[in-house]
Amino acid sequence: MTDRAAPTAFDRSERPGSAGLVLALVFAVVVVLGVFFLAPAALAPRFVMLALALFGVAGVFFLFAYAVGLIQFSARAARNDLTKLIADSTTEGLLVTKGDTQIAYANDAYMALCGARDGSGLQVVERLFSGPPEVSEAIYRLAQAARSGTAHVEDLRLSPPLTGVGAVGWYRIKVRPLPQAGPRATLWRVGDVTGERQRQEGVFQELQHAIDFLDHAPAGFFSADPDGSVSYMNKTLAGWLGYDLTQVGSGGASLGSIVANNGAALLAAVSGSPGEVRTDQIDIDLRCRNGRSLPVRLLHQVAFGQDGAAGSSRTLVLNRAAGEKPEEDLRAAEVRFARFFNSTPMAIATLDADGRVQDSNAAFAKLLPKALKAGHGREQWSLLAGLSERDAEALRKAVQDALEGKSDVKPVNVSFEEGAGPRSARFFVSPAEDSGQKGATIYALDTTEQRKLQEEFAQSQKMNAVGQLAGGIAHDFNNMLTAIIGYSDLLLSSHRPTDPAFRDIRQIKETANRAAGLTRQLLAFSRRQTLRPQVLQLGDTLSELQILLRRVVGEKNELDLRHGRDLWYVKADTTQFEQVIINLVVNARDAMPESGGRVQIRTRNVSKDDCASFGEAHLVAADYVLVEVEDNGSGIPPEVIEKIFEPFFTTKEVGKGTGLGLSTVFGIVKQSGGFIFASSEVGRGTVFRIFLPRYIPEAKETPQKESEAPKAAADYTGQGVILLVEDEDAVRSIGARALKSRGFTVLEATTGLEALEVVEEVGGKVDLIVSDVVMPEMDGPTMFAELRKRGIAAKVIFVSGYAEEAFAKNLPEGDFGFLPKPFSIKQLIETVKSHMAGDGAA
Repeated sequence: MTDRAAPTAFDRSERPGSAGLVLALVFAVVVVLGVFFLAPAALAPRFVMLALALFGVAGVFFLFAYAVGLIQFSARAARNDLTKLIADSTTEGLLVTKGDTQIAYANDAYMALCGARDGSGLQVVERLFSGPPEVSEAIYRLAQAARSGTAHVEDLRLSPPLTGVGAVGWYRIKVRPLPQAGPRATLWRVGDVTGERQRQEGVFQELQHAIDFLDHAPAGFFSADPDGSVSYMNKTLAGWLGYDLTQVGSGGASLGSIVANNGAALLAAVSGSPGEVRTDQIDIDLRCRNGRSLPVRLLHQVAFGQDGAAGSSRTLVLNRAAGEKPEEDLRAAEVRFARFFNSTPMAIATLDADGRVQDSNAAFAKLLPKALKAGHGREQWSLLAGLSERDAEALRKAVQDALEGKSDVKPVNVSFEEGAGPRSARFFVSPAEDSGQKGATIYALDTTEQRKLQEEFAQSQKMNAVGQLAGGIAHDFNNMLTAIIGYSDLLLSSHRPTDPAFRDIRQIKETANRAAGLTRQLLAFSRRQTLRPQVLQLGDTLSELQILLRRVVGEKNELDLRHGRDLWYVKADTTQFEQVIINLVVNARDAMPESGGRVQIRTRNVSKDDCASFGEAHLVAADYVLVEVEDNGSGIPPEVIEKIFEPFFTTKEVGKGTGLGLSTVFGIVKQSGGFIFASSEVGRGTVFRIFLPRYIPEAKETPQKESEAPKAAADYTGQGVILLVEDEDAVRSIGARALKSRGFTVLEATTGLEALEVVEEVGGKVDLIVSDVVMPEMDGPTMFAELRKRGIAAKVIFVSGYAEEAFAKNLPEGDFGFLPKPFSIKQLIETVKSHMAGDGAA
């Protein structure tokens, strides 16, 4: 970088006119005239021609100079002189550079900064300003902007010597390109803004003093945004509440966190007309960080915009704690009542004769905010805002009765929409009078949770009633199906496969088996089916099932199976669990679009601490293994999803669904000690979540696959005395025939009492007793207990259409077996053989 010392390098203004030149021109003309008249006649013409030639040359030069712009008329020269005068006389330093170092122009203010009034010592900005690193960095940014042809501004704080001895100054430097002044012409503007900065610092100091005065005021103060976040809190209030001032205003405090009980709803309920500034006096409790309550009086001011929207609030807080020593006992009592009034969980409001809300507590503002905001709480019958027409009319009549002085006004139950969903409340109305004016007092209890519990209890009772009915029907059907299947087995054993009737008999048996499947669904729903729980690793179970599942979802749909790491063990019936997954996958398939979709099955562990994250109120906190079945099908509407687990409820066409699929799933999961929940979004899909409790197996317990289970012996013959107790003649007959044909000696009885008589007749010489559970006169468990009292140690197999758990708790201690109905002859013989061999005790 080089300095430009010549004045013409930074000043190219036009030369001003000169009177001396004009006089010289006049003198030359006079001399030419004098020579013409005084010179000899022979020389005069030649001299005149010489003078004319000189003037002609001067004229041609003048025209050429004017054409190229070297000579201008007086108006343009005047404009240029005015522009230069403005630039030269401004207090802001101006510098025009071409390239990086060539100075084209500098005004007096800039030369004064450089100390170069005669043009010597003139420097560019990059050379003139230097100092600490922050100054050099700012100058570098300005220079880069100049080179790139962009505008930029920097404020620099400079110390002596540039600013003088003992002074600190601020300079604002601006740079911008001059595109009309040639290639890379740049205008630099340097202004002294020290005074402006000093004024700003003065204002800032005054603001700091004002904040300091407010922070140490003997009263609290805070400001809150319309959304309830506290944007400012003074030090006094922060000290009362135990807050750190650095956390306030950055999400560390809100009205909900500093106002106790439902007071935040009371403050949010303040309303006003457009352009109004409303100030309310409210006695309420604030909540300290340590959980204690602080009684205060609020002077709460809210300004409303022209559109009626509430702006930020300004609230003065007066401490009304016991240590403040109220001047009058009456005032102290008023404060205590205000605290009680606004802290009670019961919603309370007073009404005038026109049904307008005159005063209300915080609980009322939370329960019915629309009643306070309707007409700013002053509209006639504003209490009824948000209620249905039927409920509004009932409440209006109750208030009218109270205004007429009736004291026996019946409570009114109302429902309304508020916030997250439907709510309900019970209103009590009583007459009131204030200064001779009739009015009414409203007391309201939020009954939303109570009504929800009542509905859930009623639903539970309905489901239990349907379950008992379904279980009873299934039990009776199982008796009949056992006979049908048994006689079909007898007929099949007596017919060859080539017989014409063989196929018909087999069809009868297959139909009976399908009917047995339907009864199993009814028992699963009523939770009365028989489960054979075993220790399972769900990852292995689902992996073995996925081949079948892929056939179930169809070719157009995709099945994705994802297992979690190190899944815990569960204890469940393998067959029933597989039925649960198959039913859910079938439902997912039926919800898929014609173009196909995707079914995803996921498993993972859920710890006790993670249960709350699912947001399910009925999920008991414990360790679970979670199975999720998700599809991207049509989804389930909200009005339907609450009914999907109810029996016989289906959205499928007639003949395409029994309505027992999901109710069966629900029953199996509940009977296994787990939980099932469904969430869905119409058009996006559905997710079923099954929570099975974690099971910690003992050392001797290990998961066993069916392929590893011991196989039944092929020999179905045997010997021994068997007592068959069954009140259904068809079932008893088929069982007796089957056992006798295999070599067993069979004794028969129709009731428990008759069975005891038969045992006495044979002197207790019975090897095995096969008994129904539900029988007239004496049931199976009672008979079992009586046999043990009499010292009869014969083994017992119970047969029932109900689950084993339904009656096992009524049995005395002892070994017994169980065979669920309906059963085939083969299953009966296998069970009898295994117990006769001594390895079938339950």
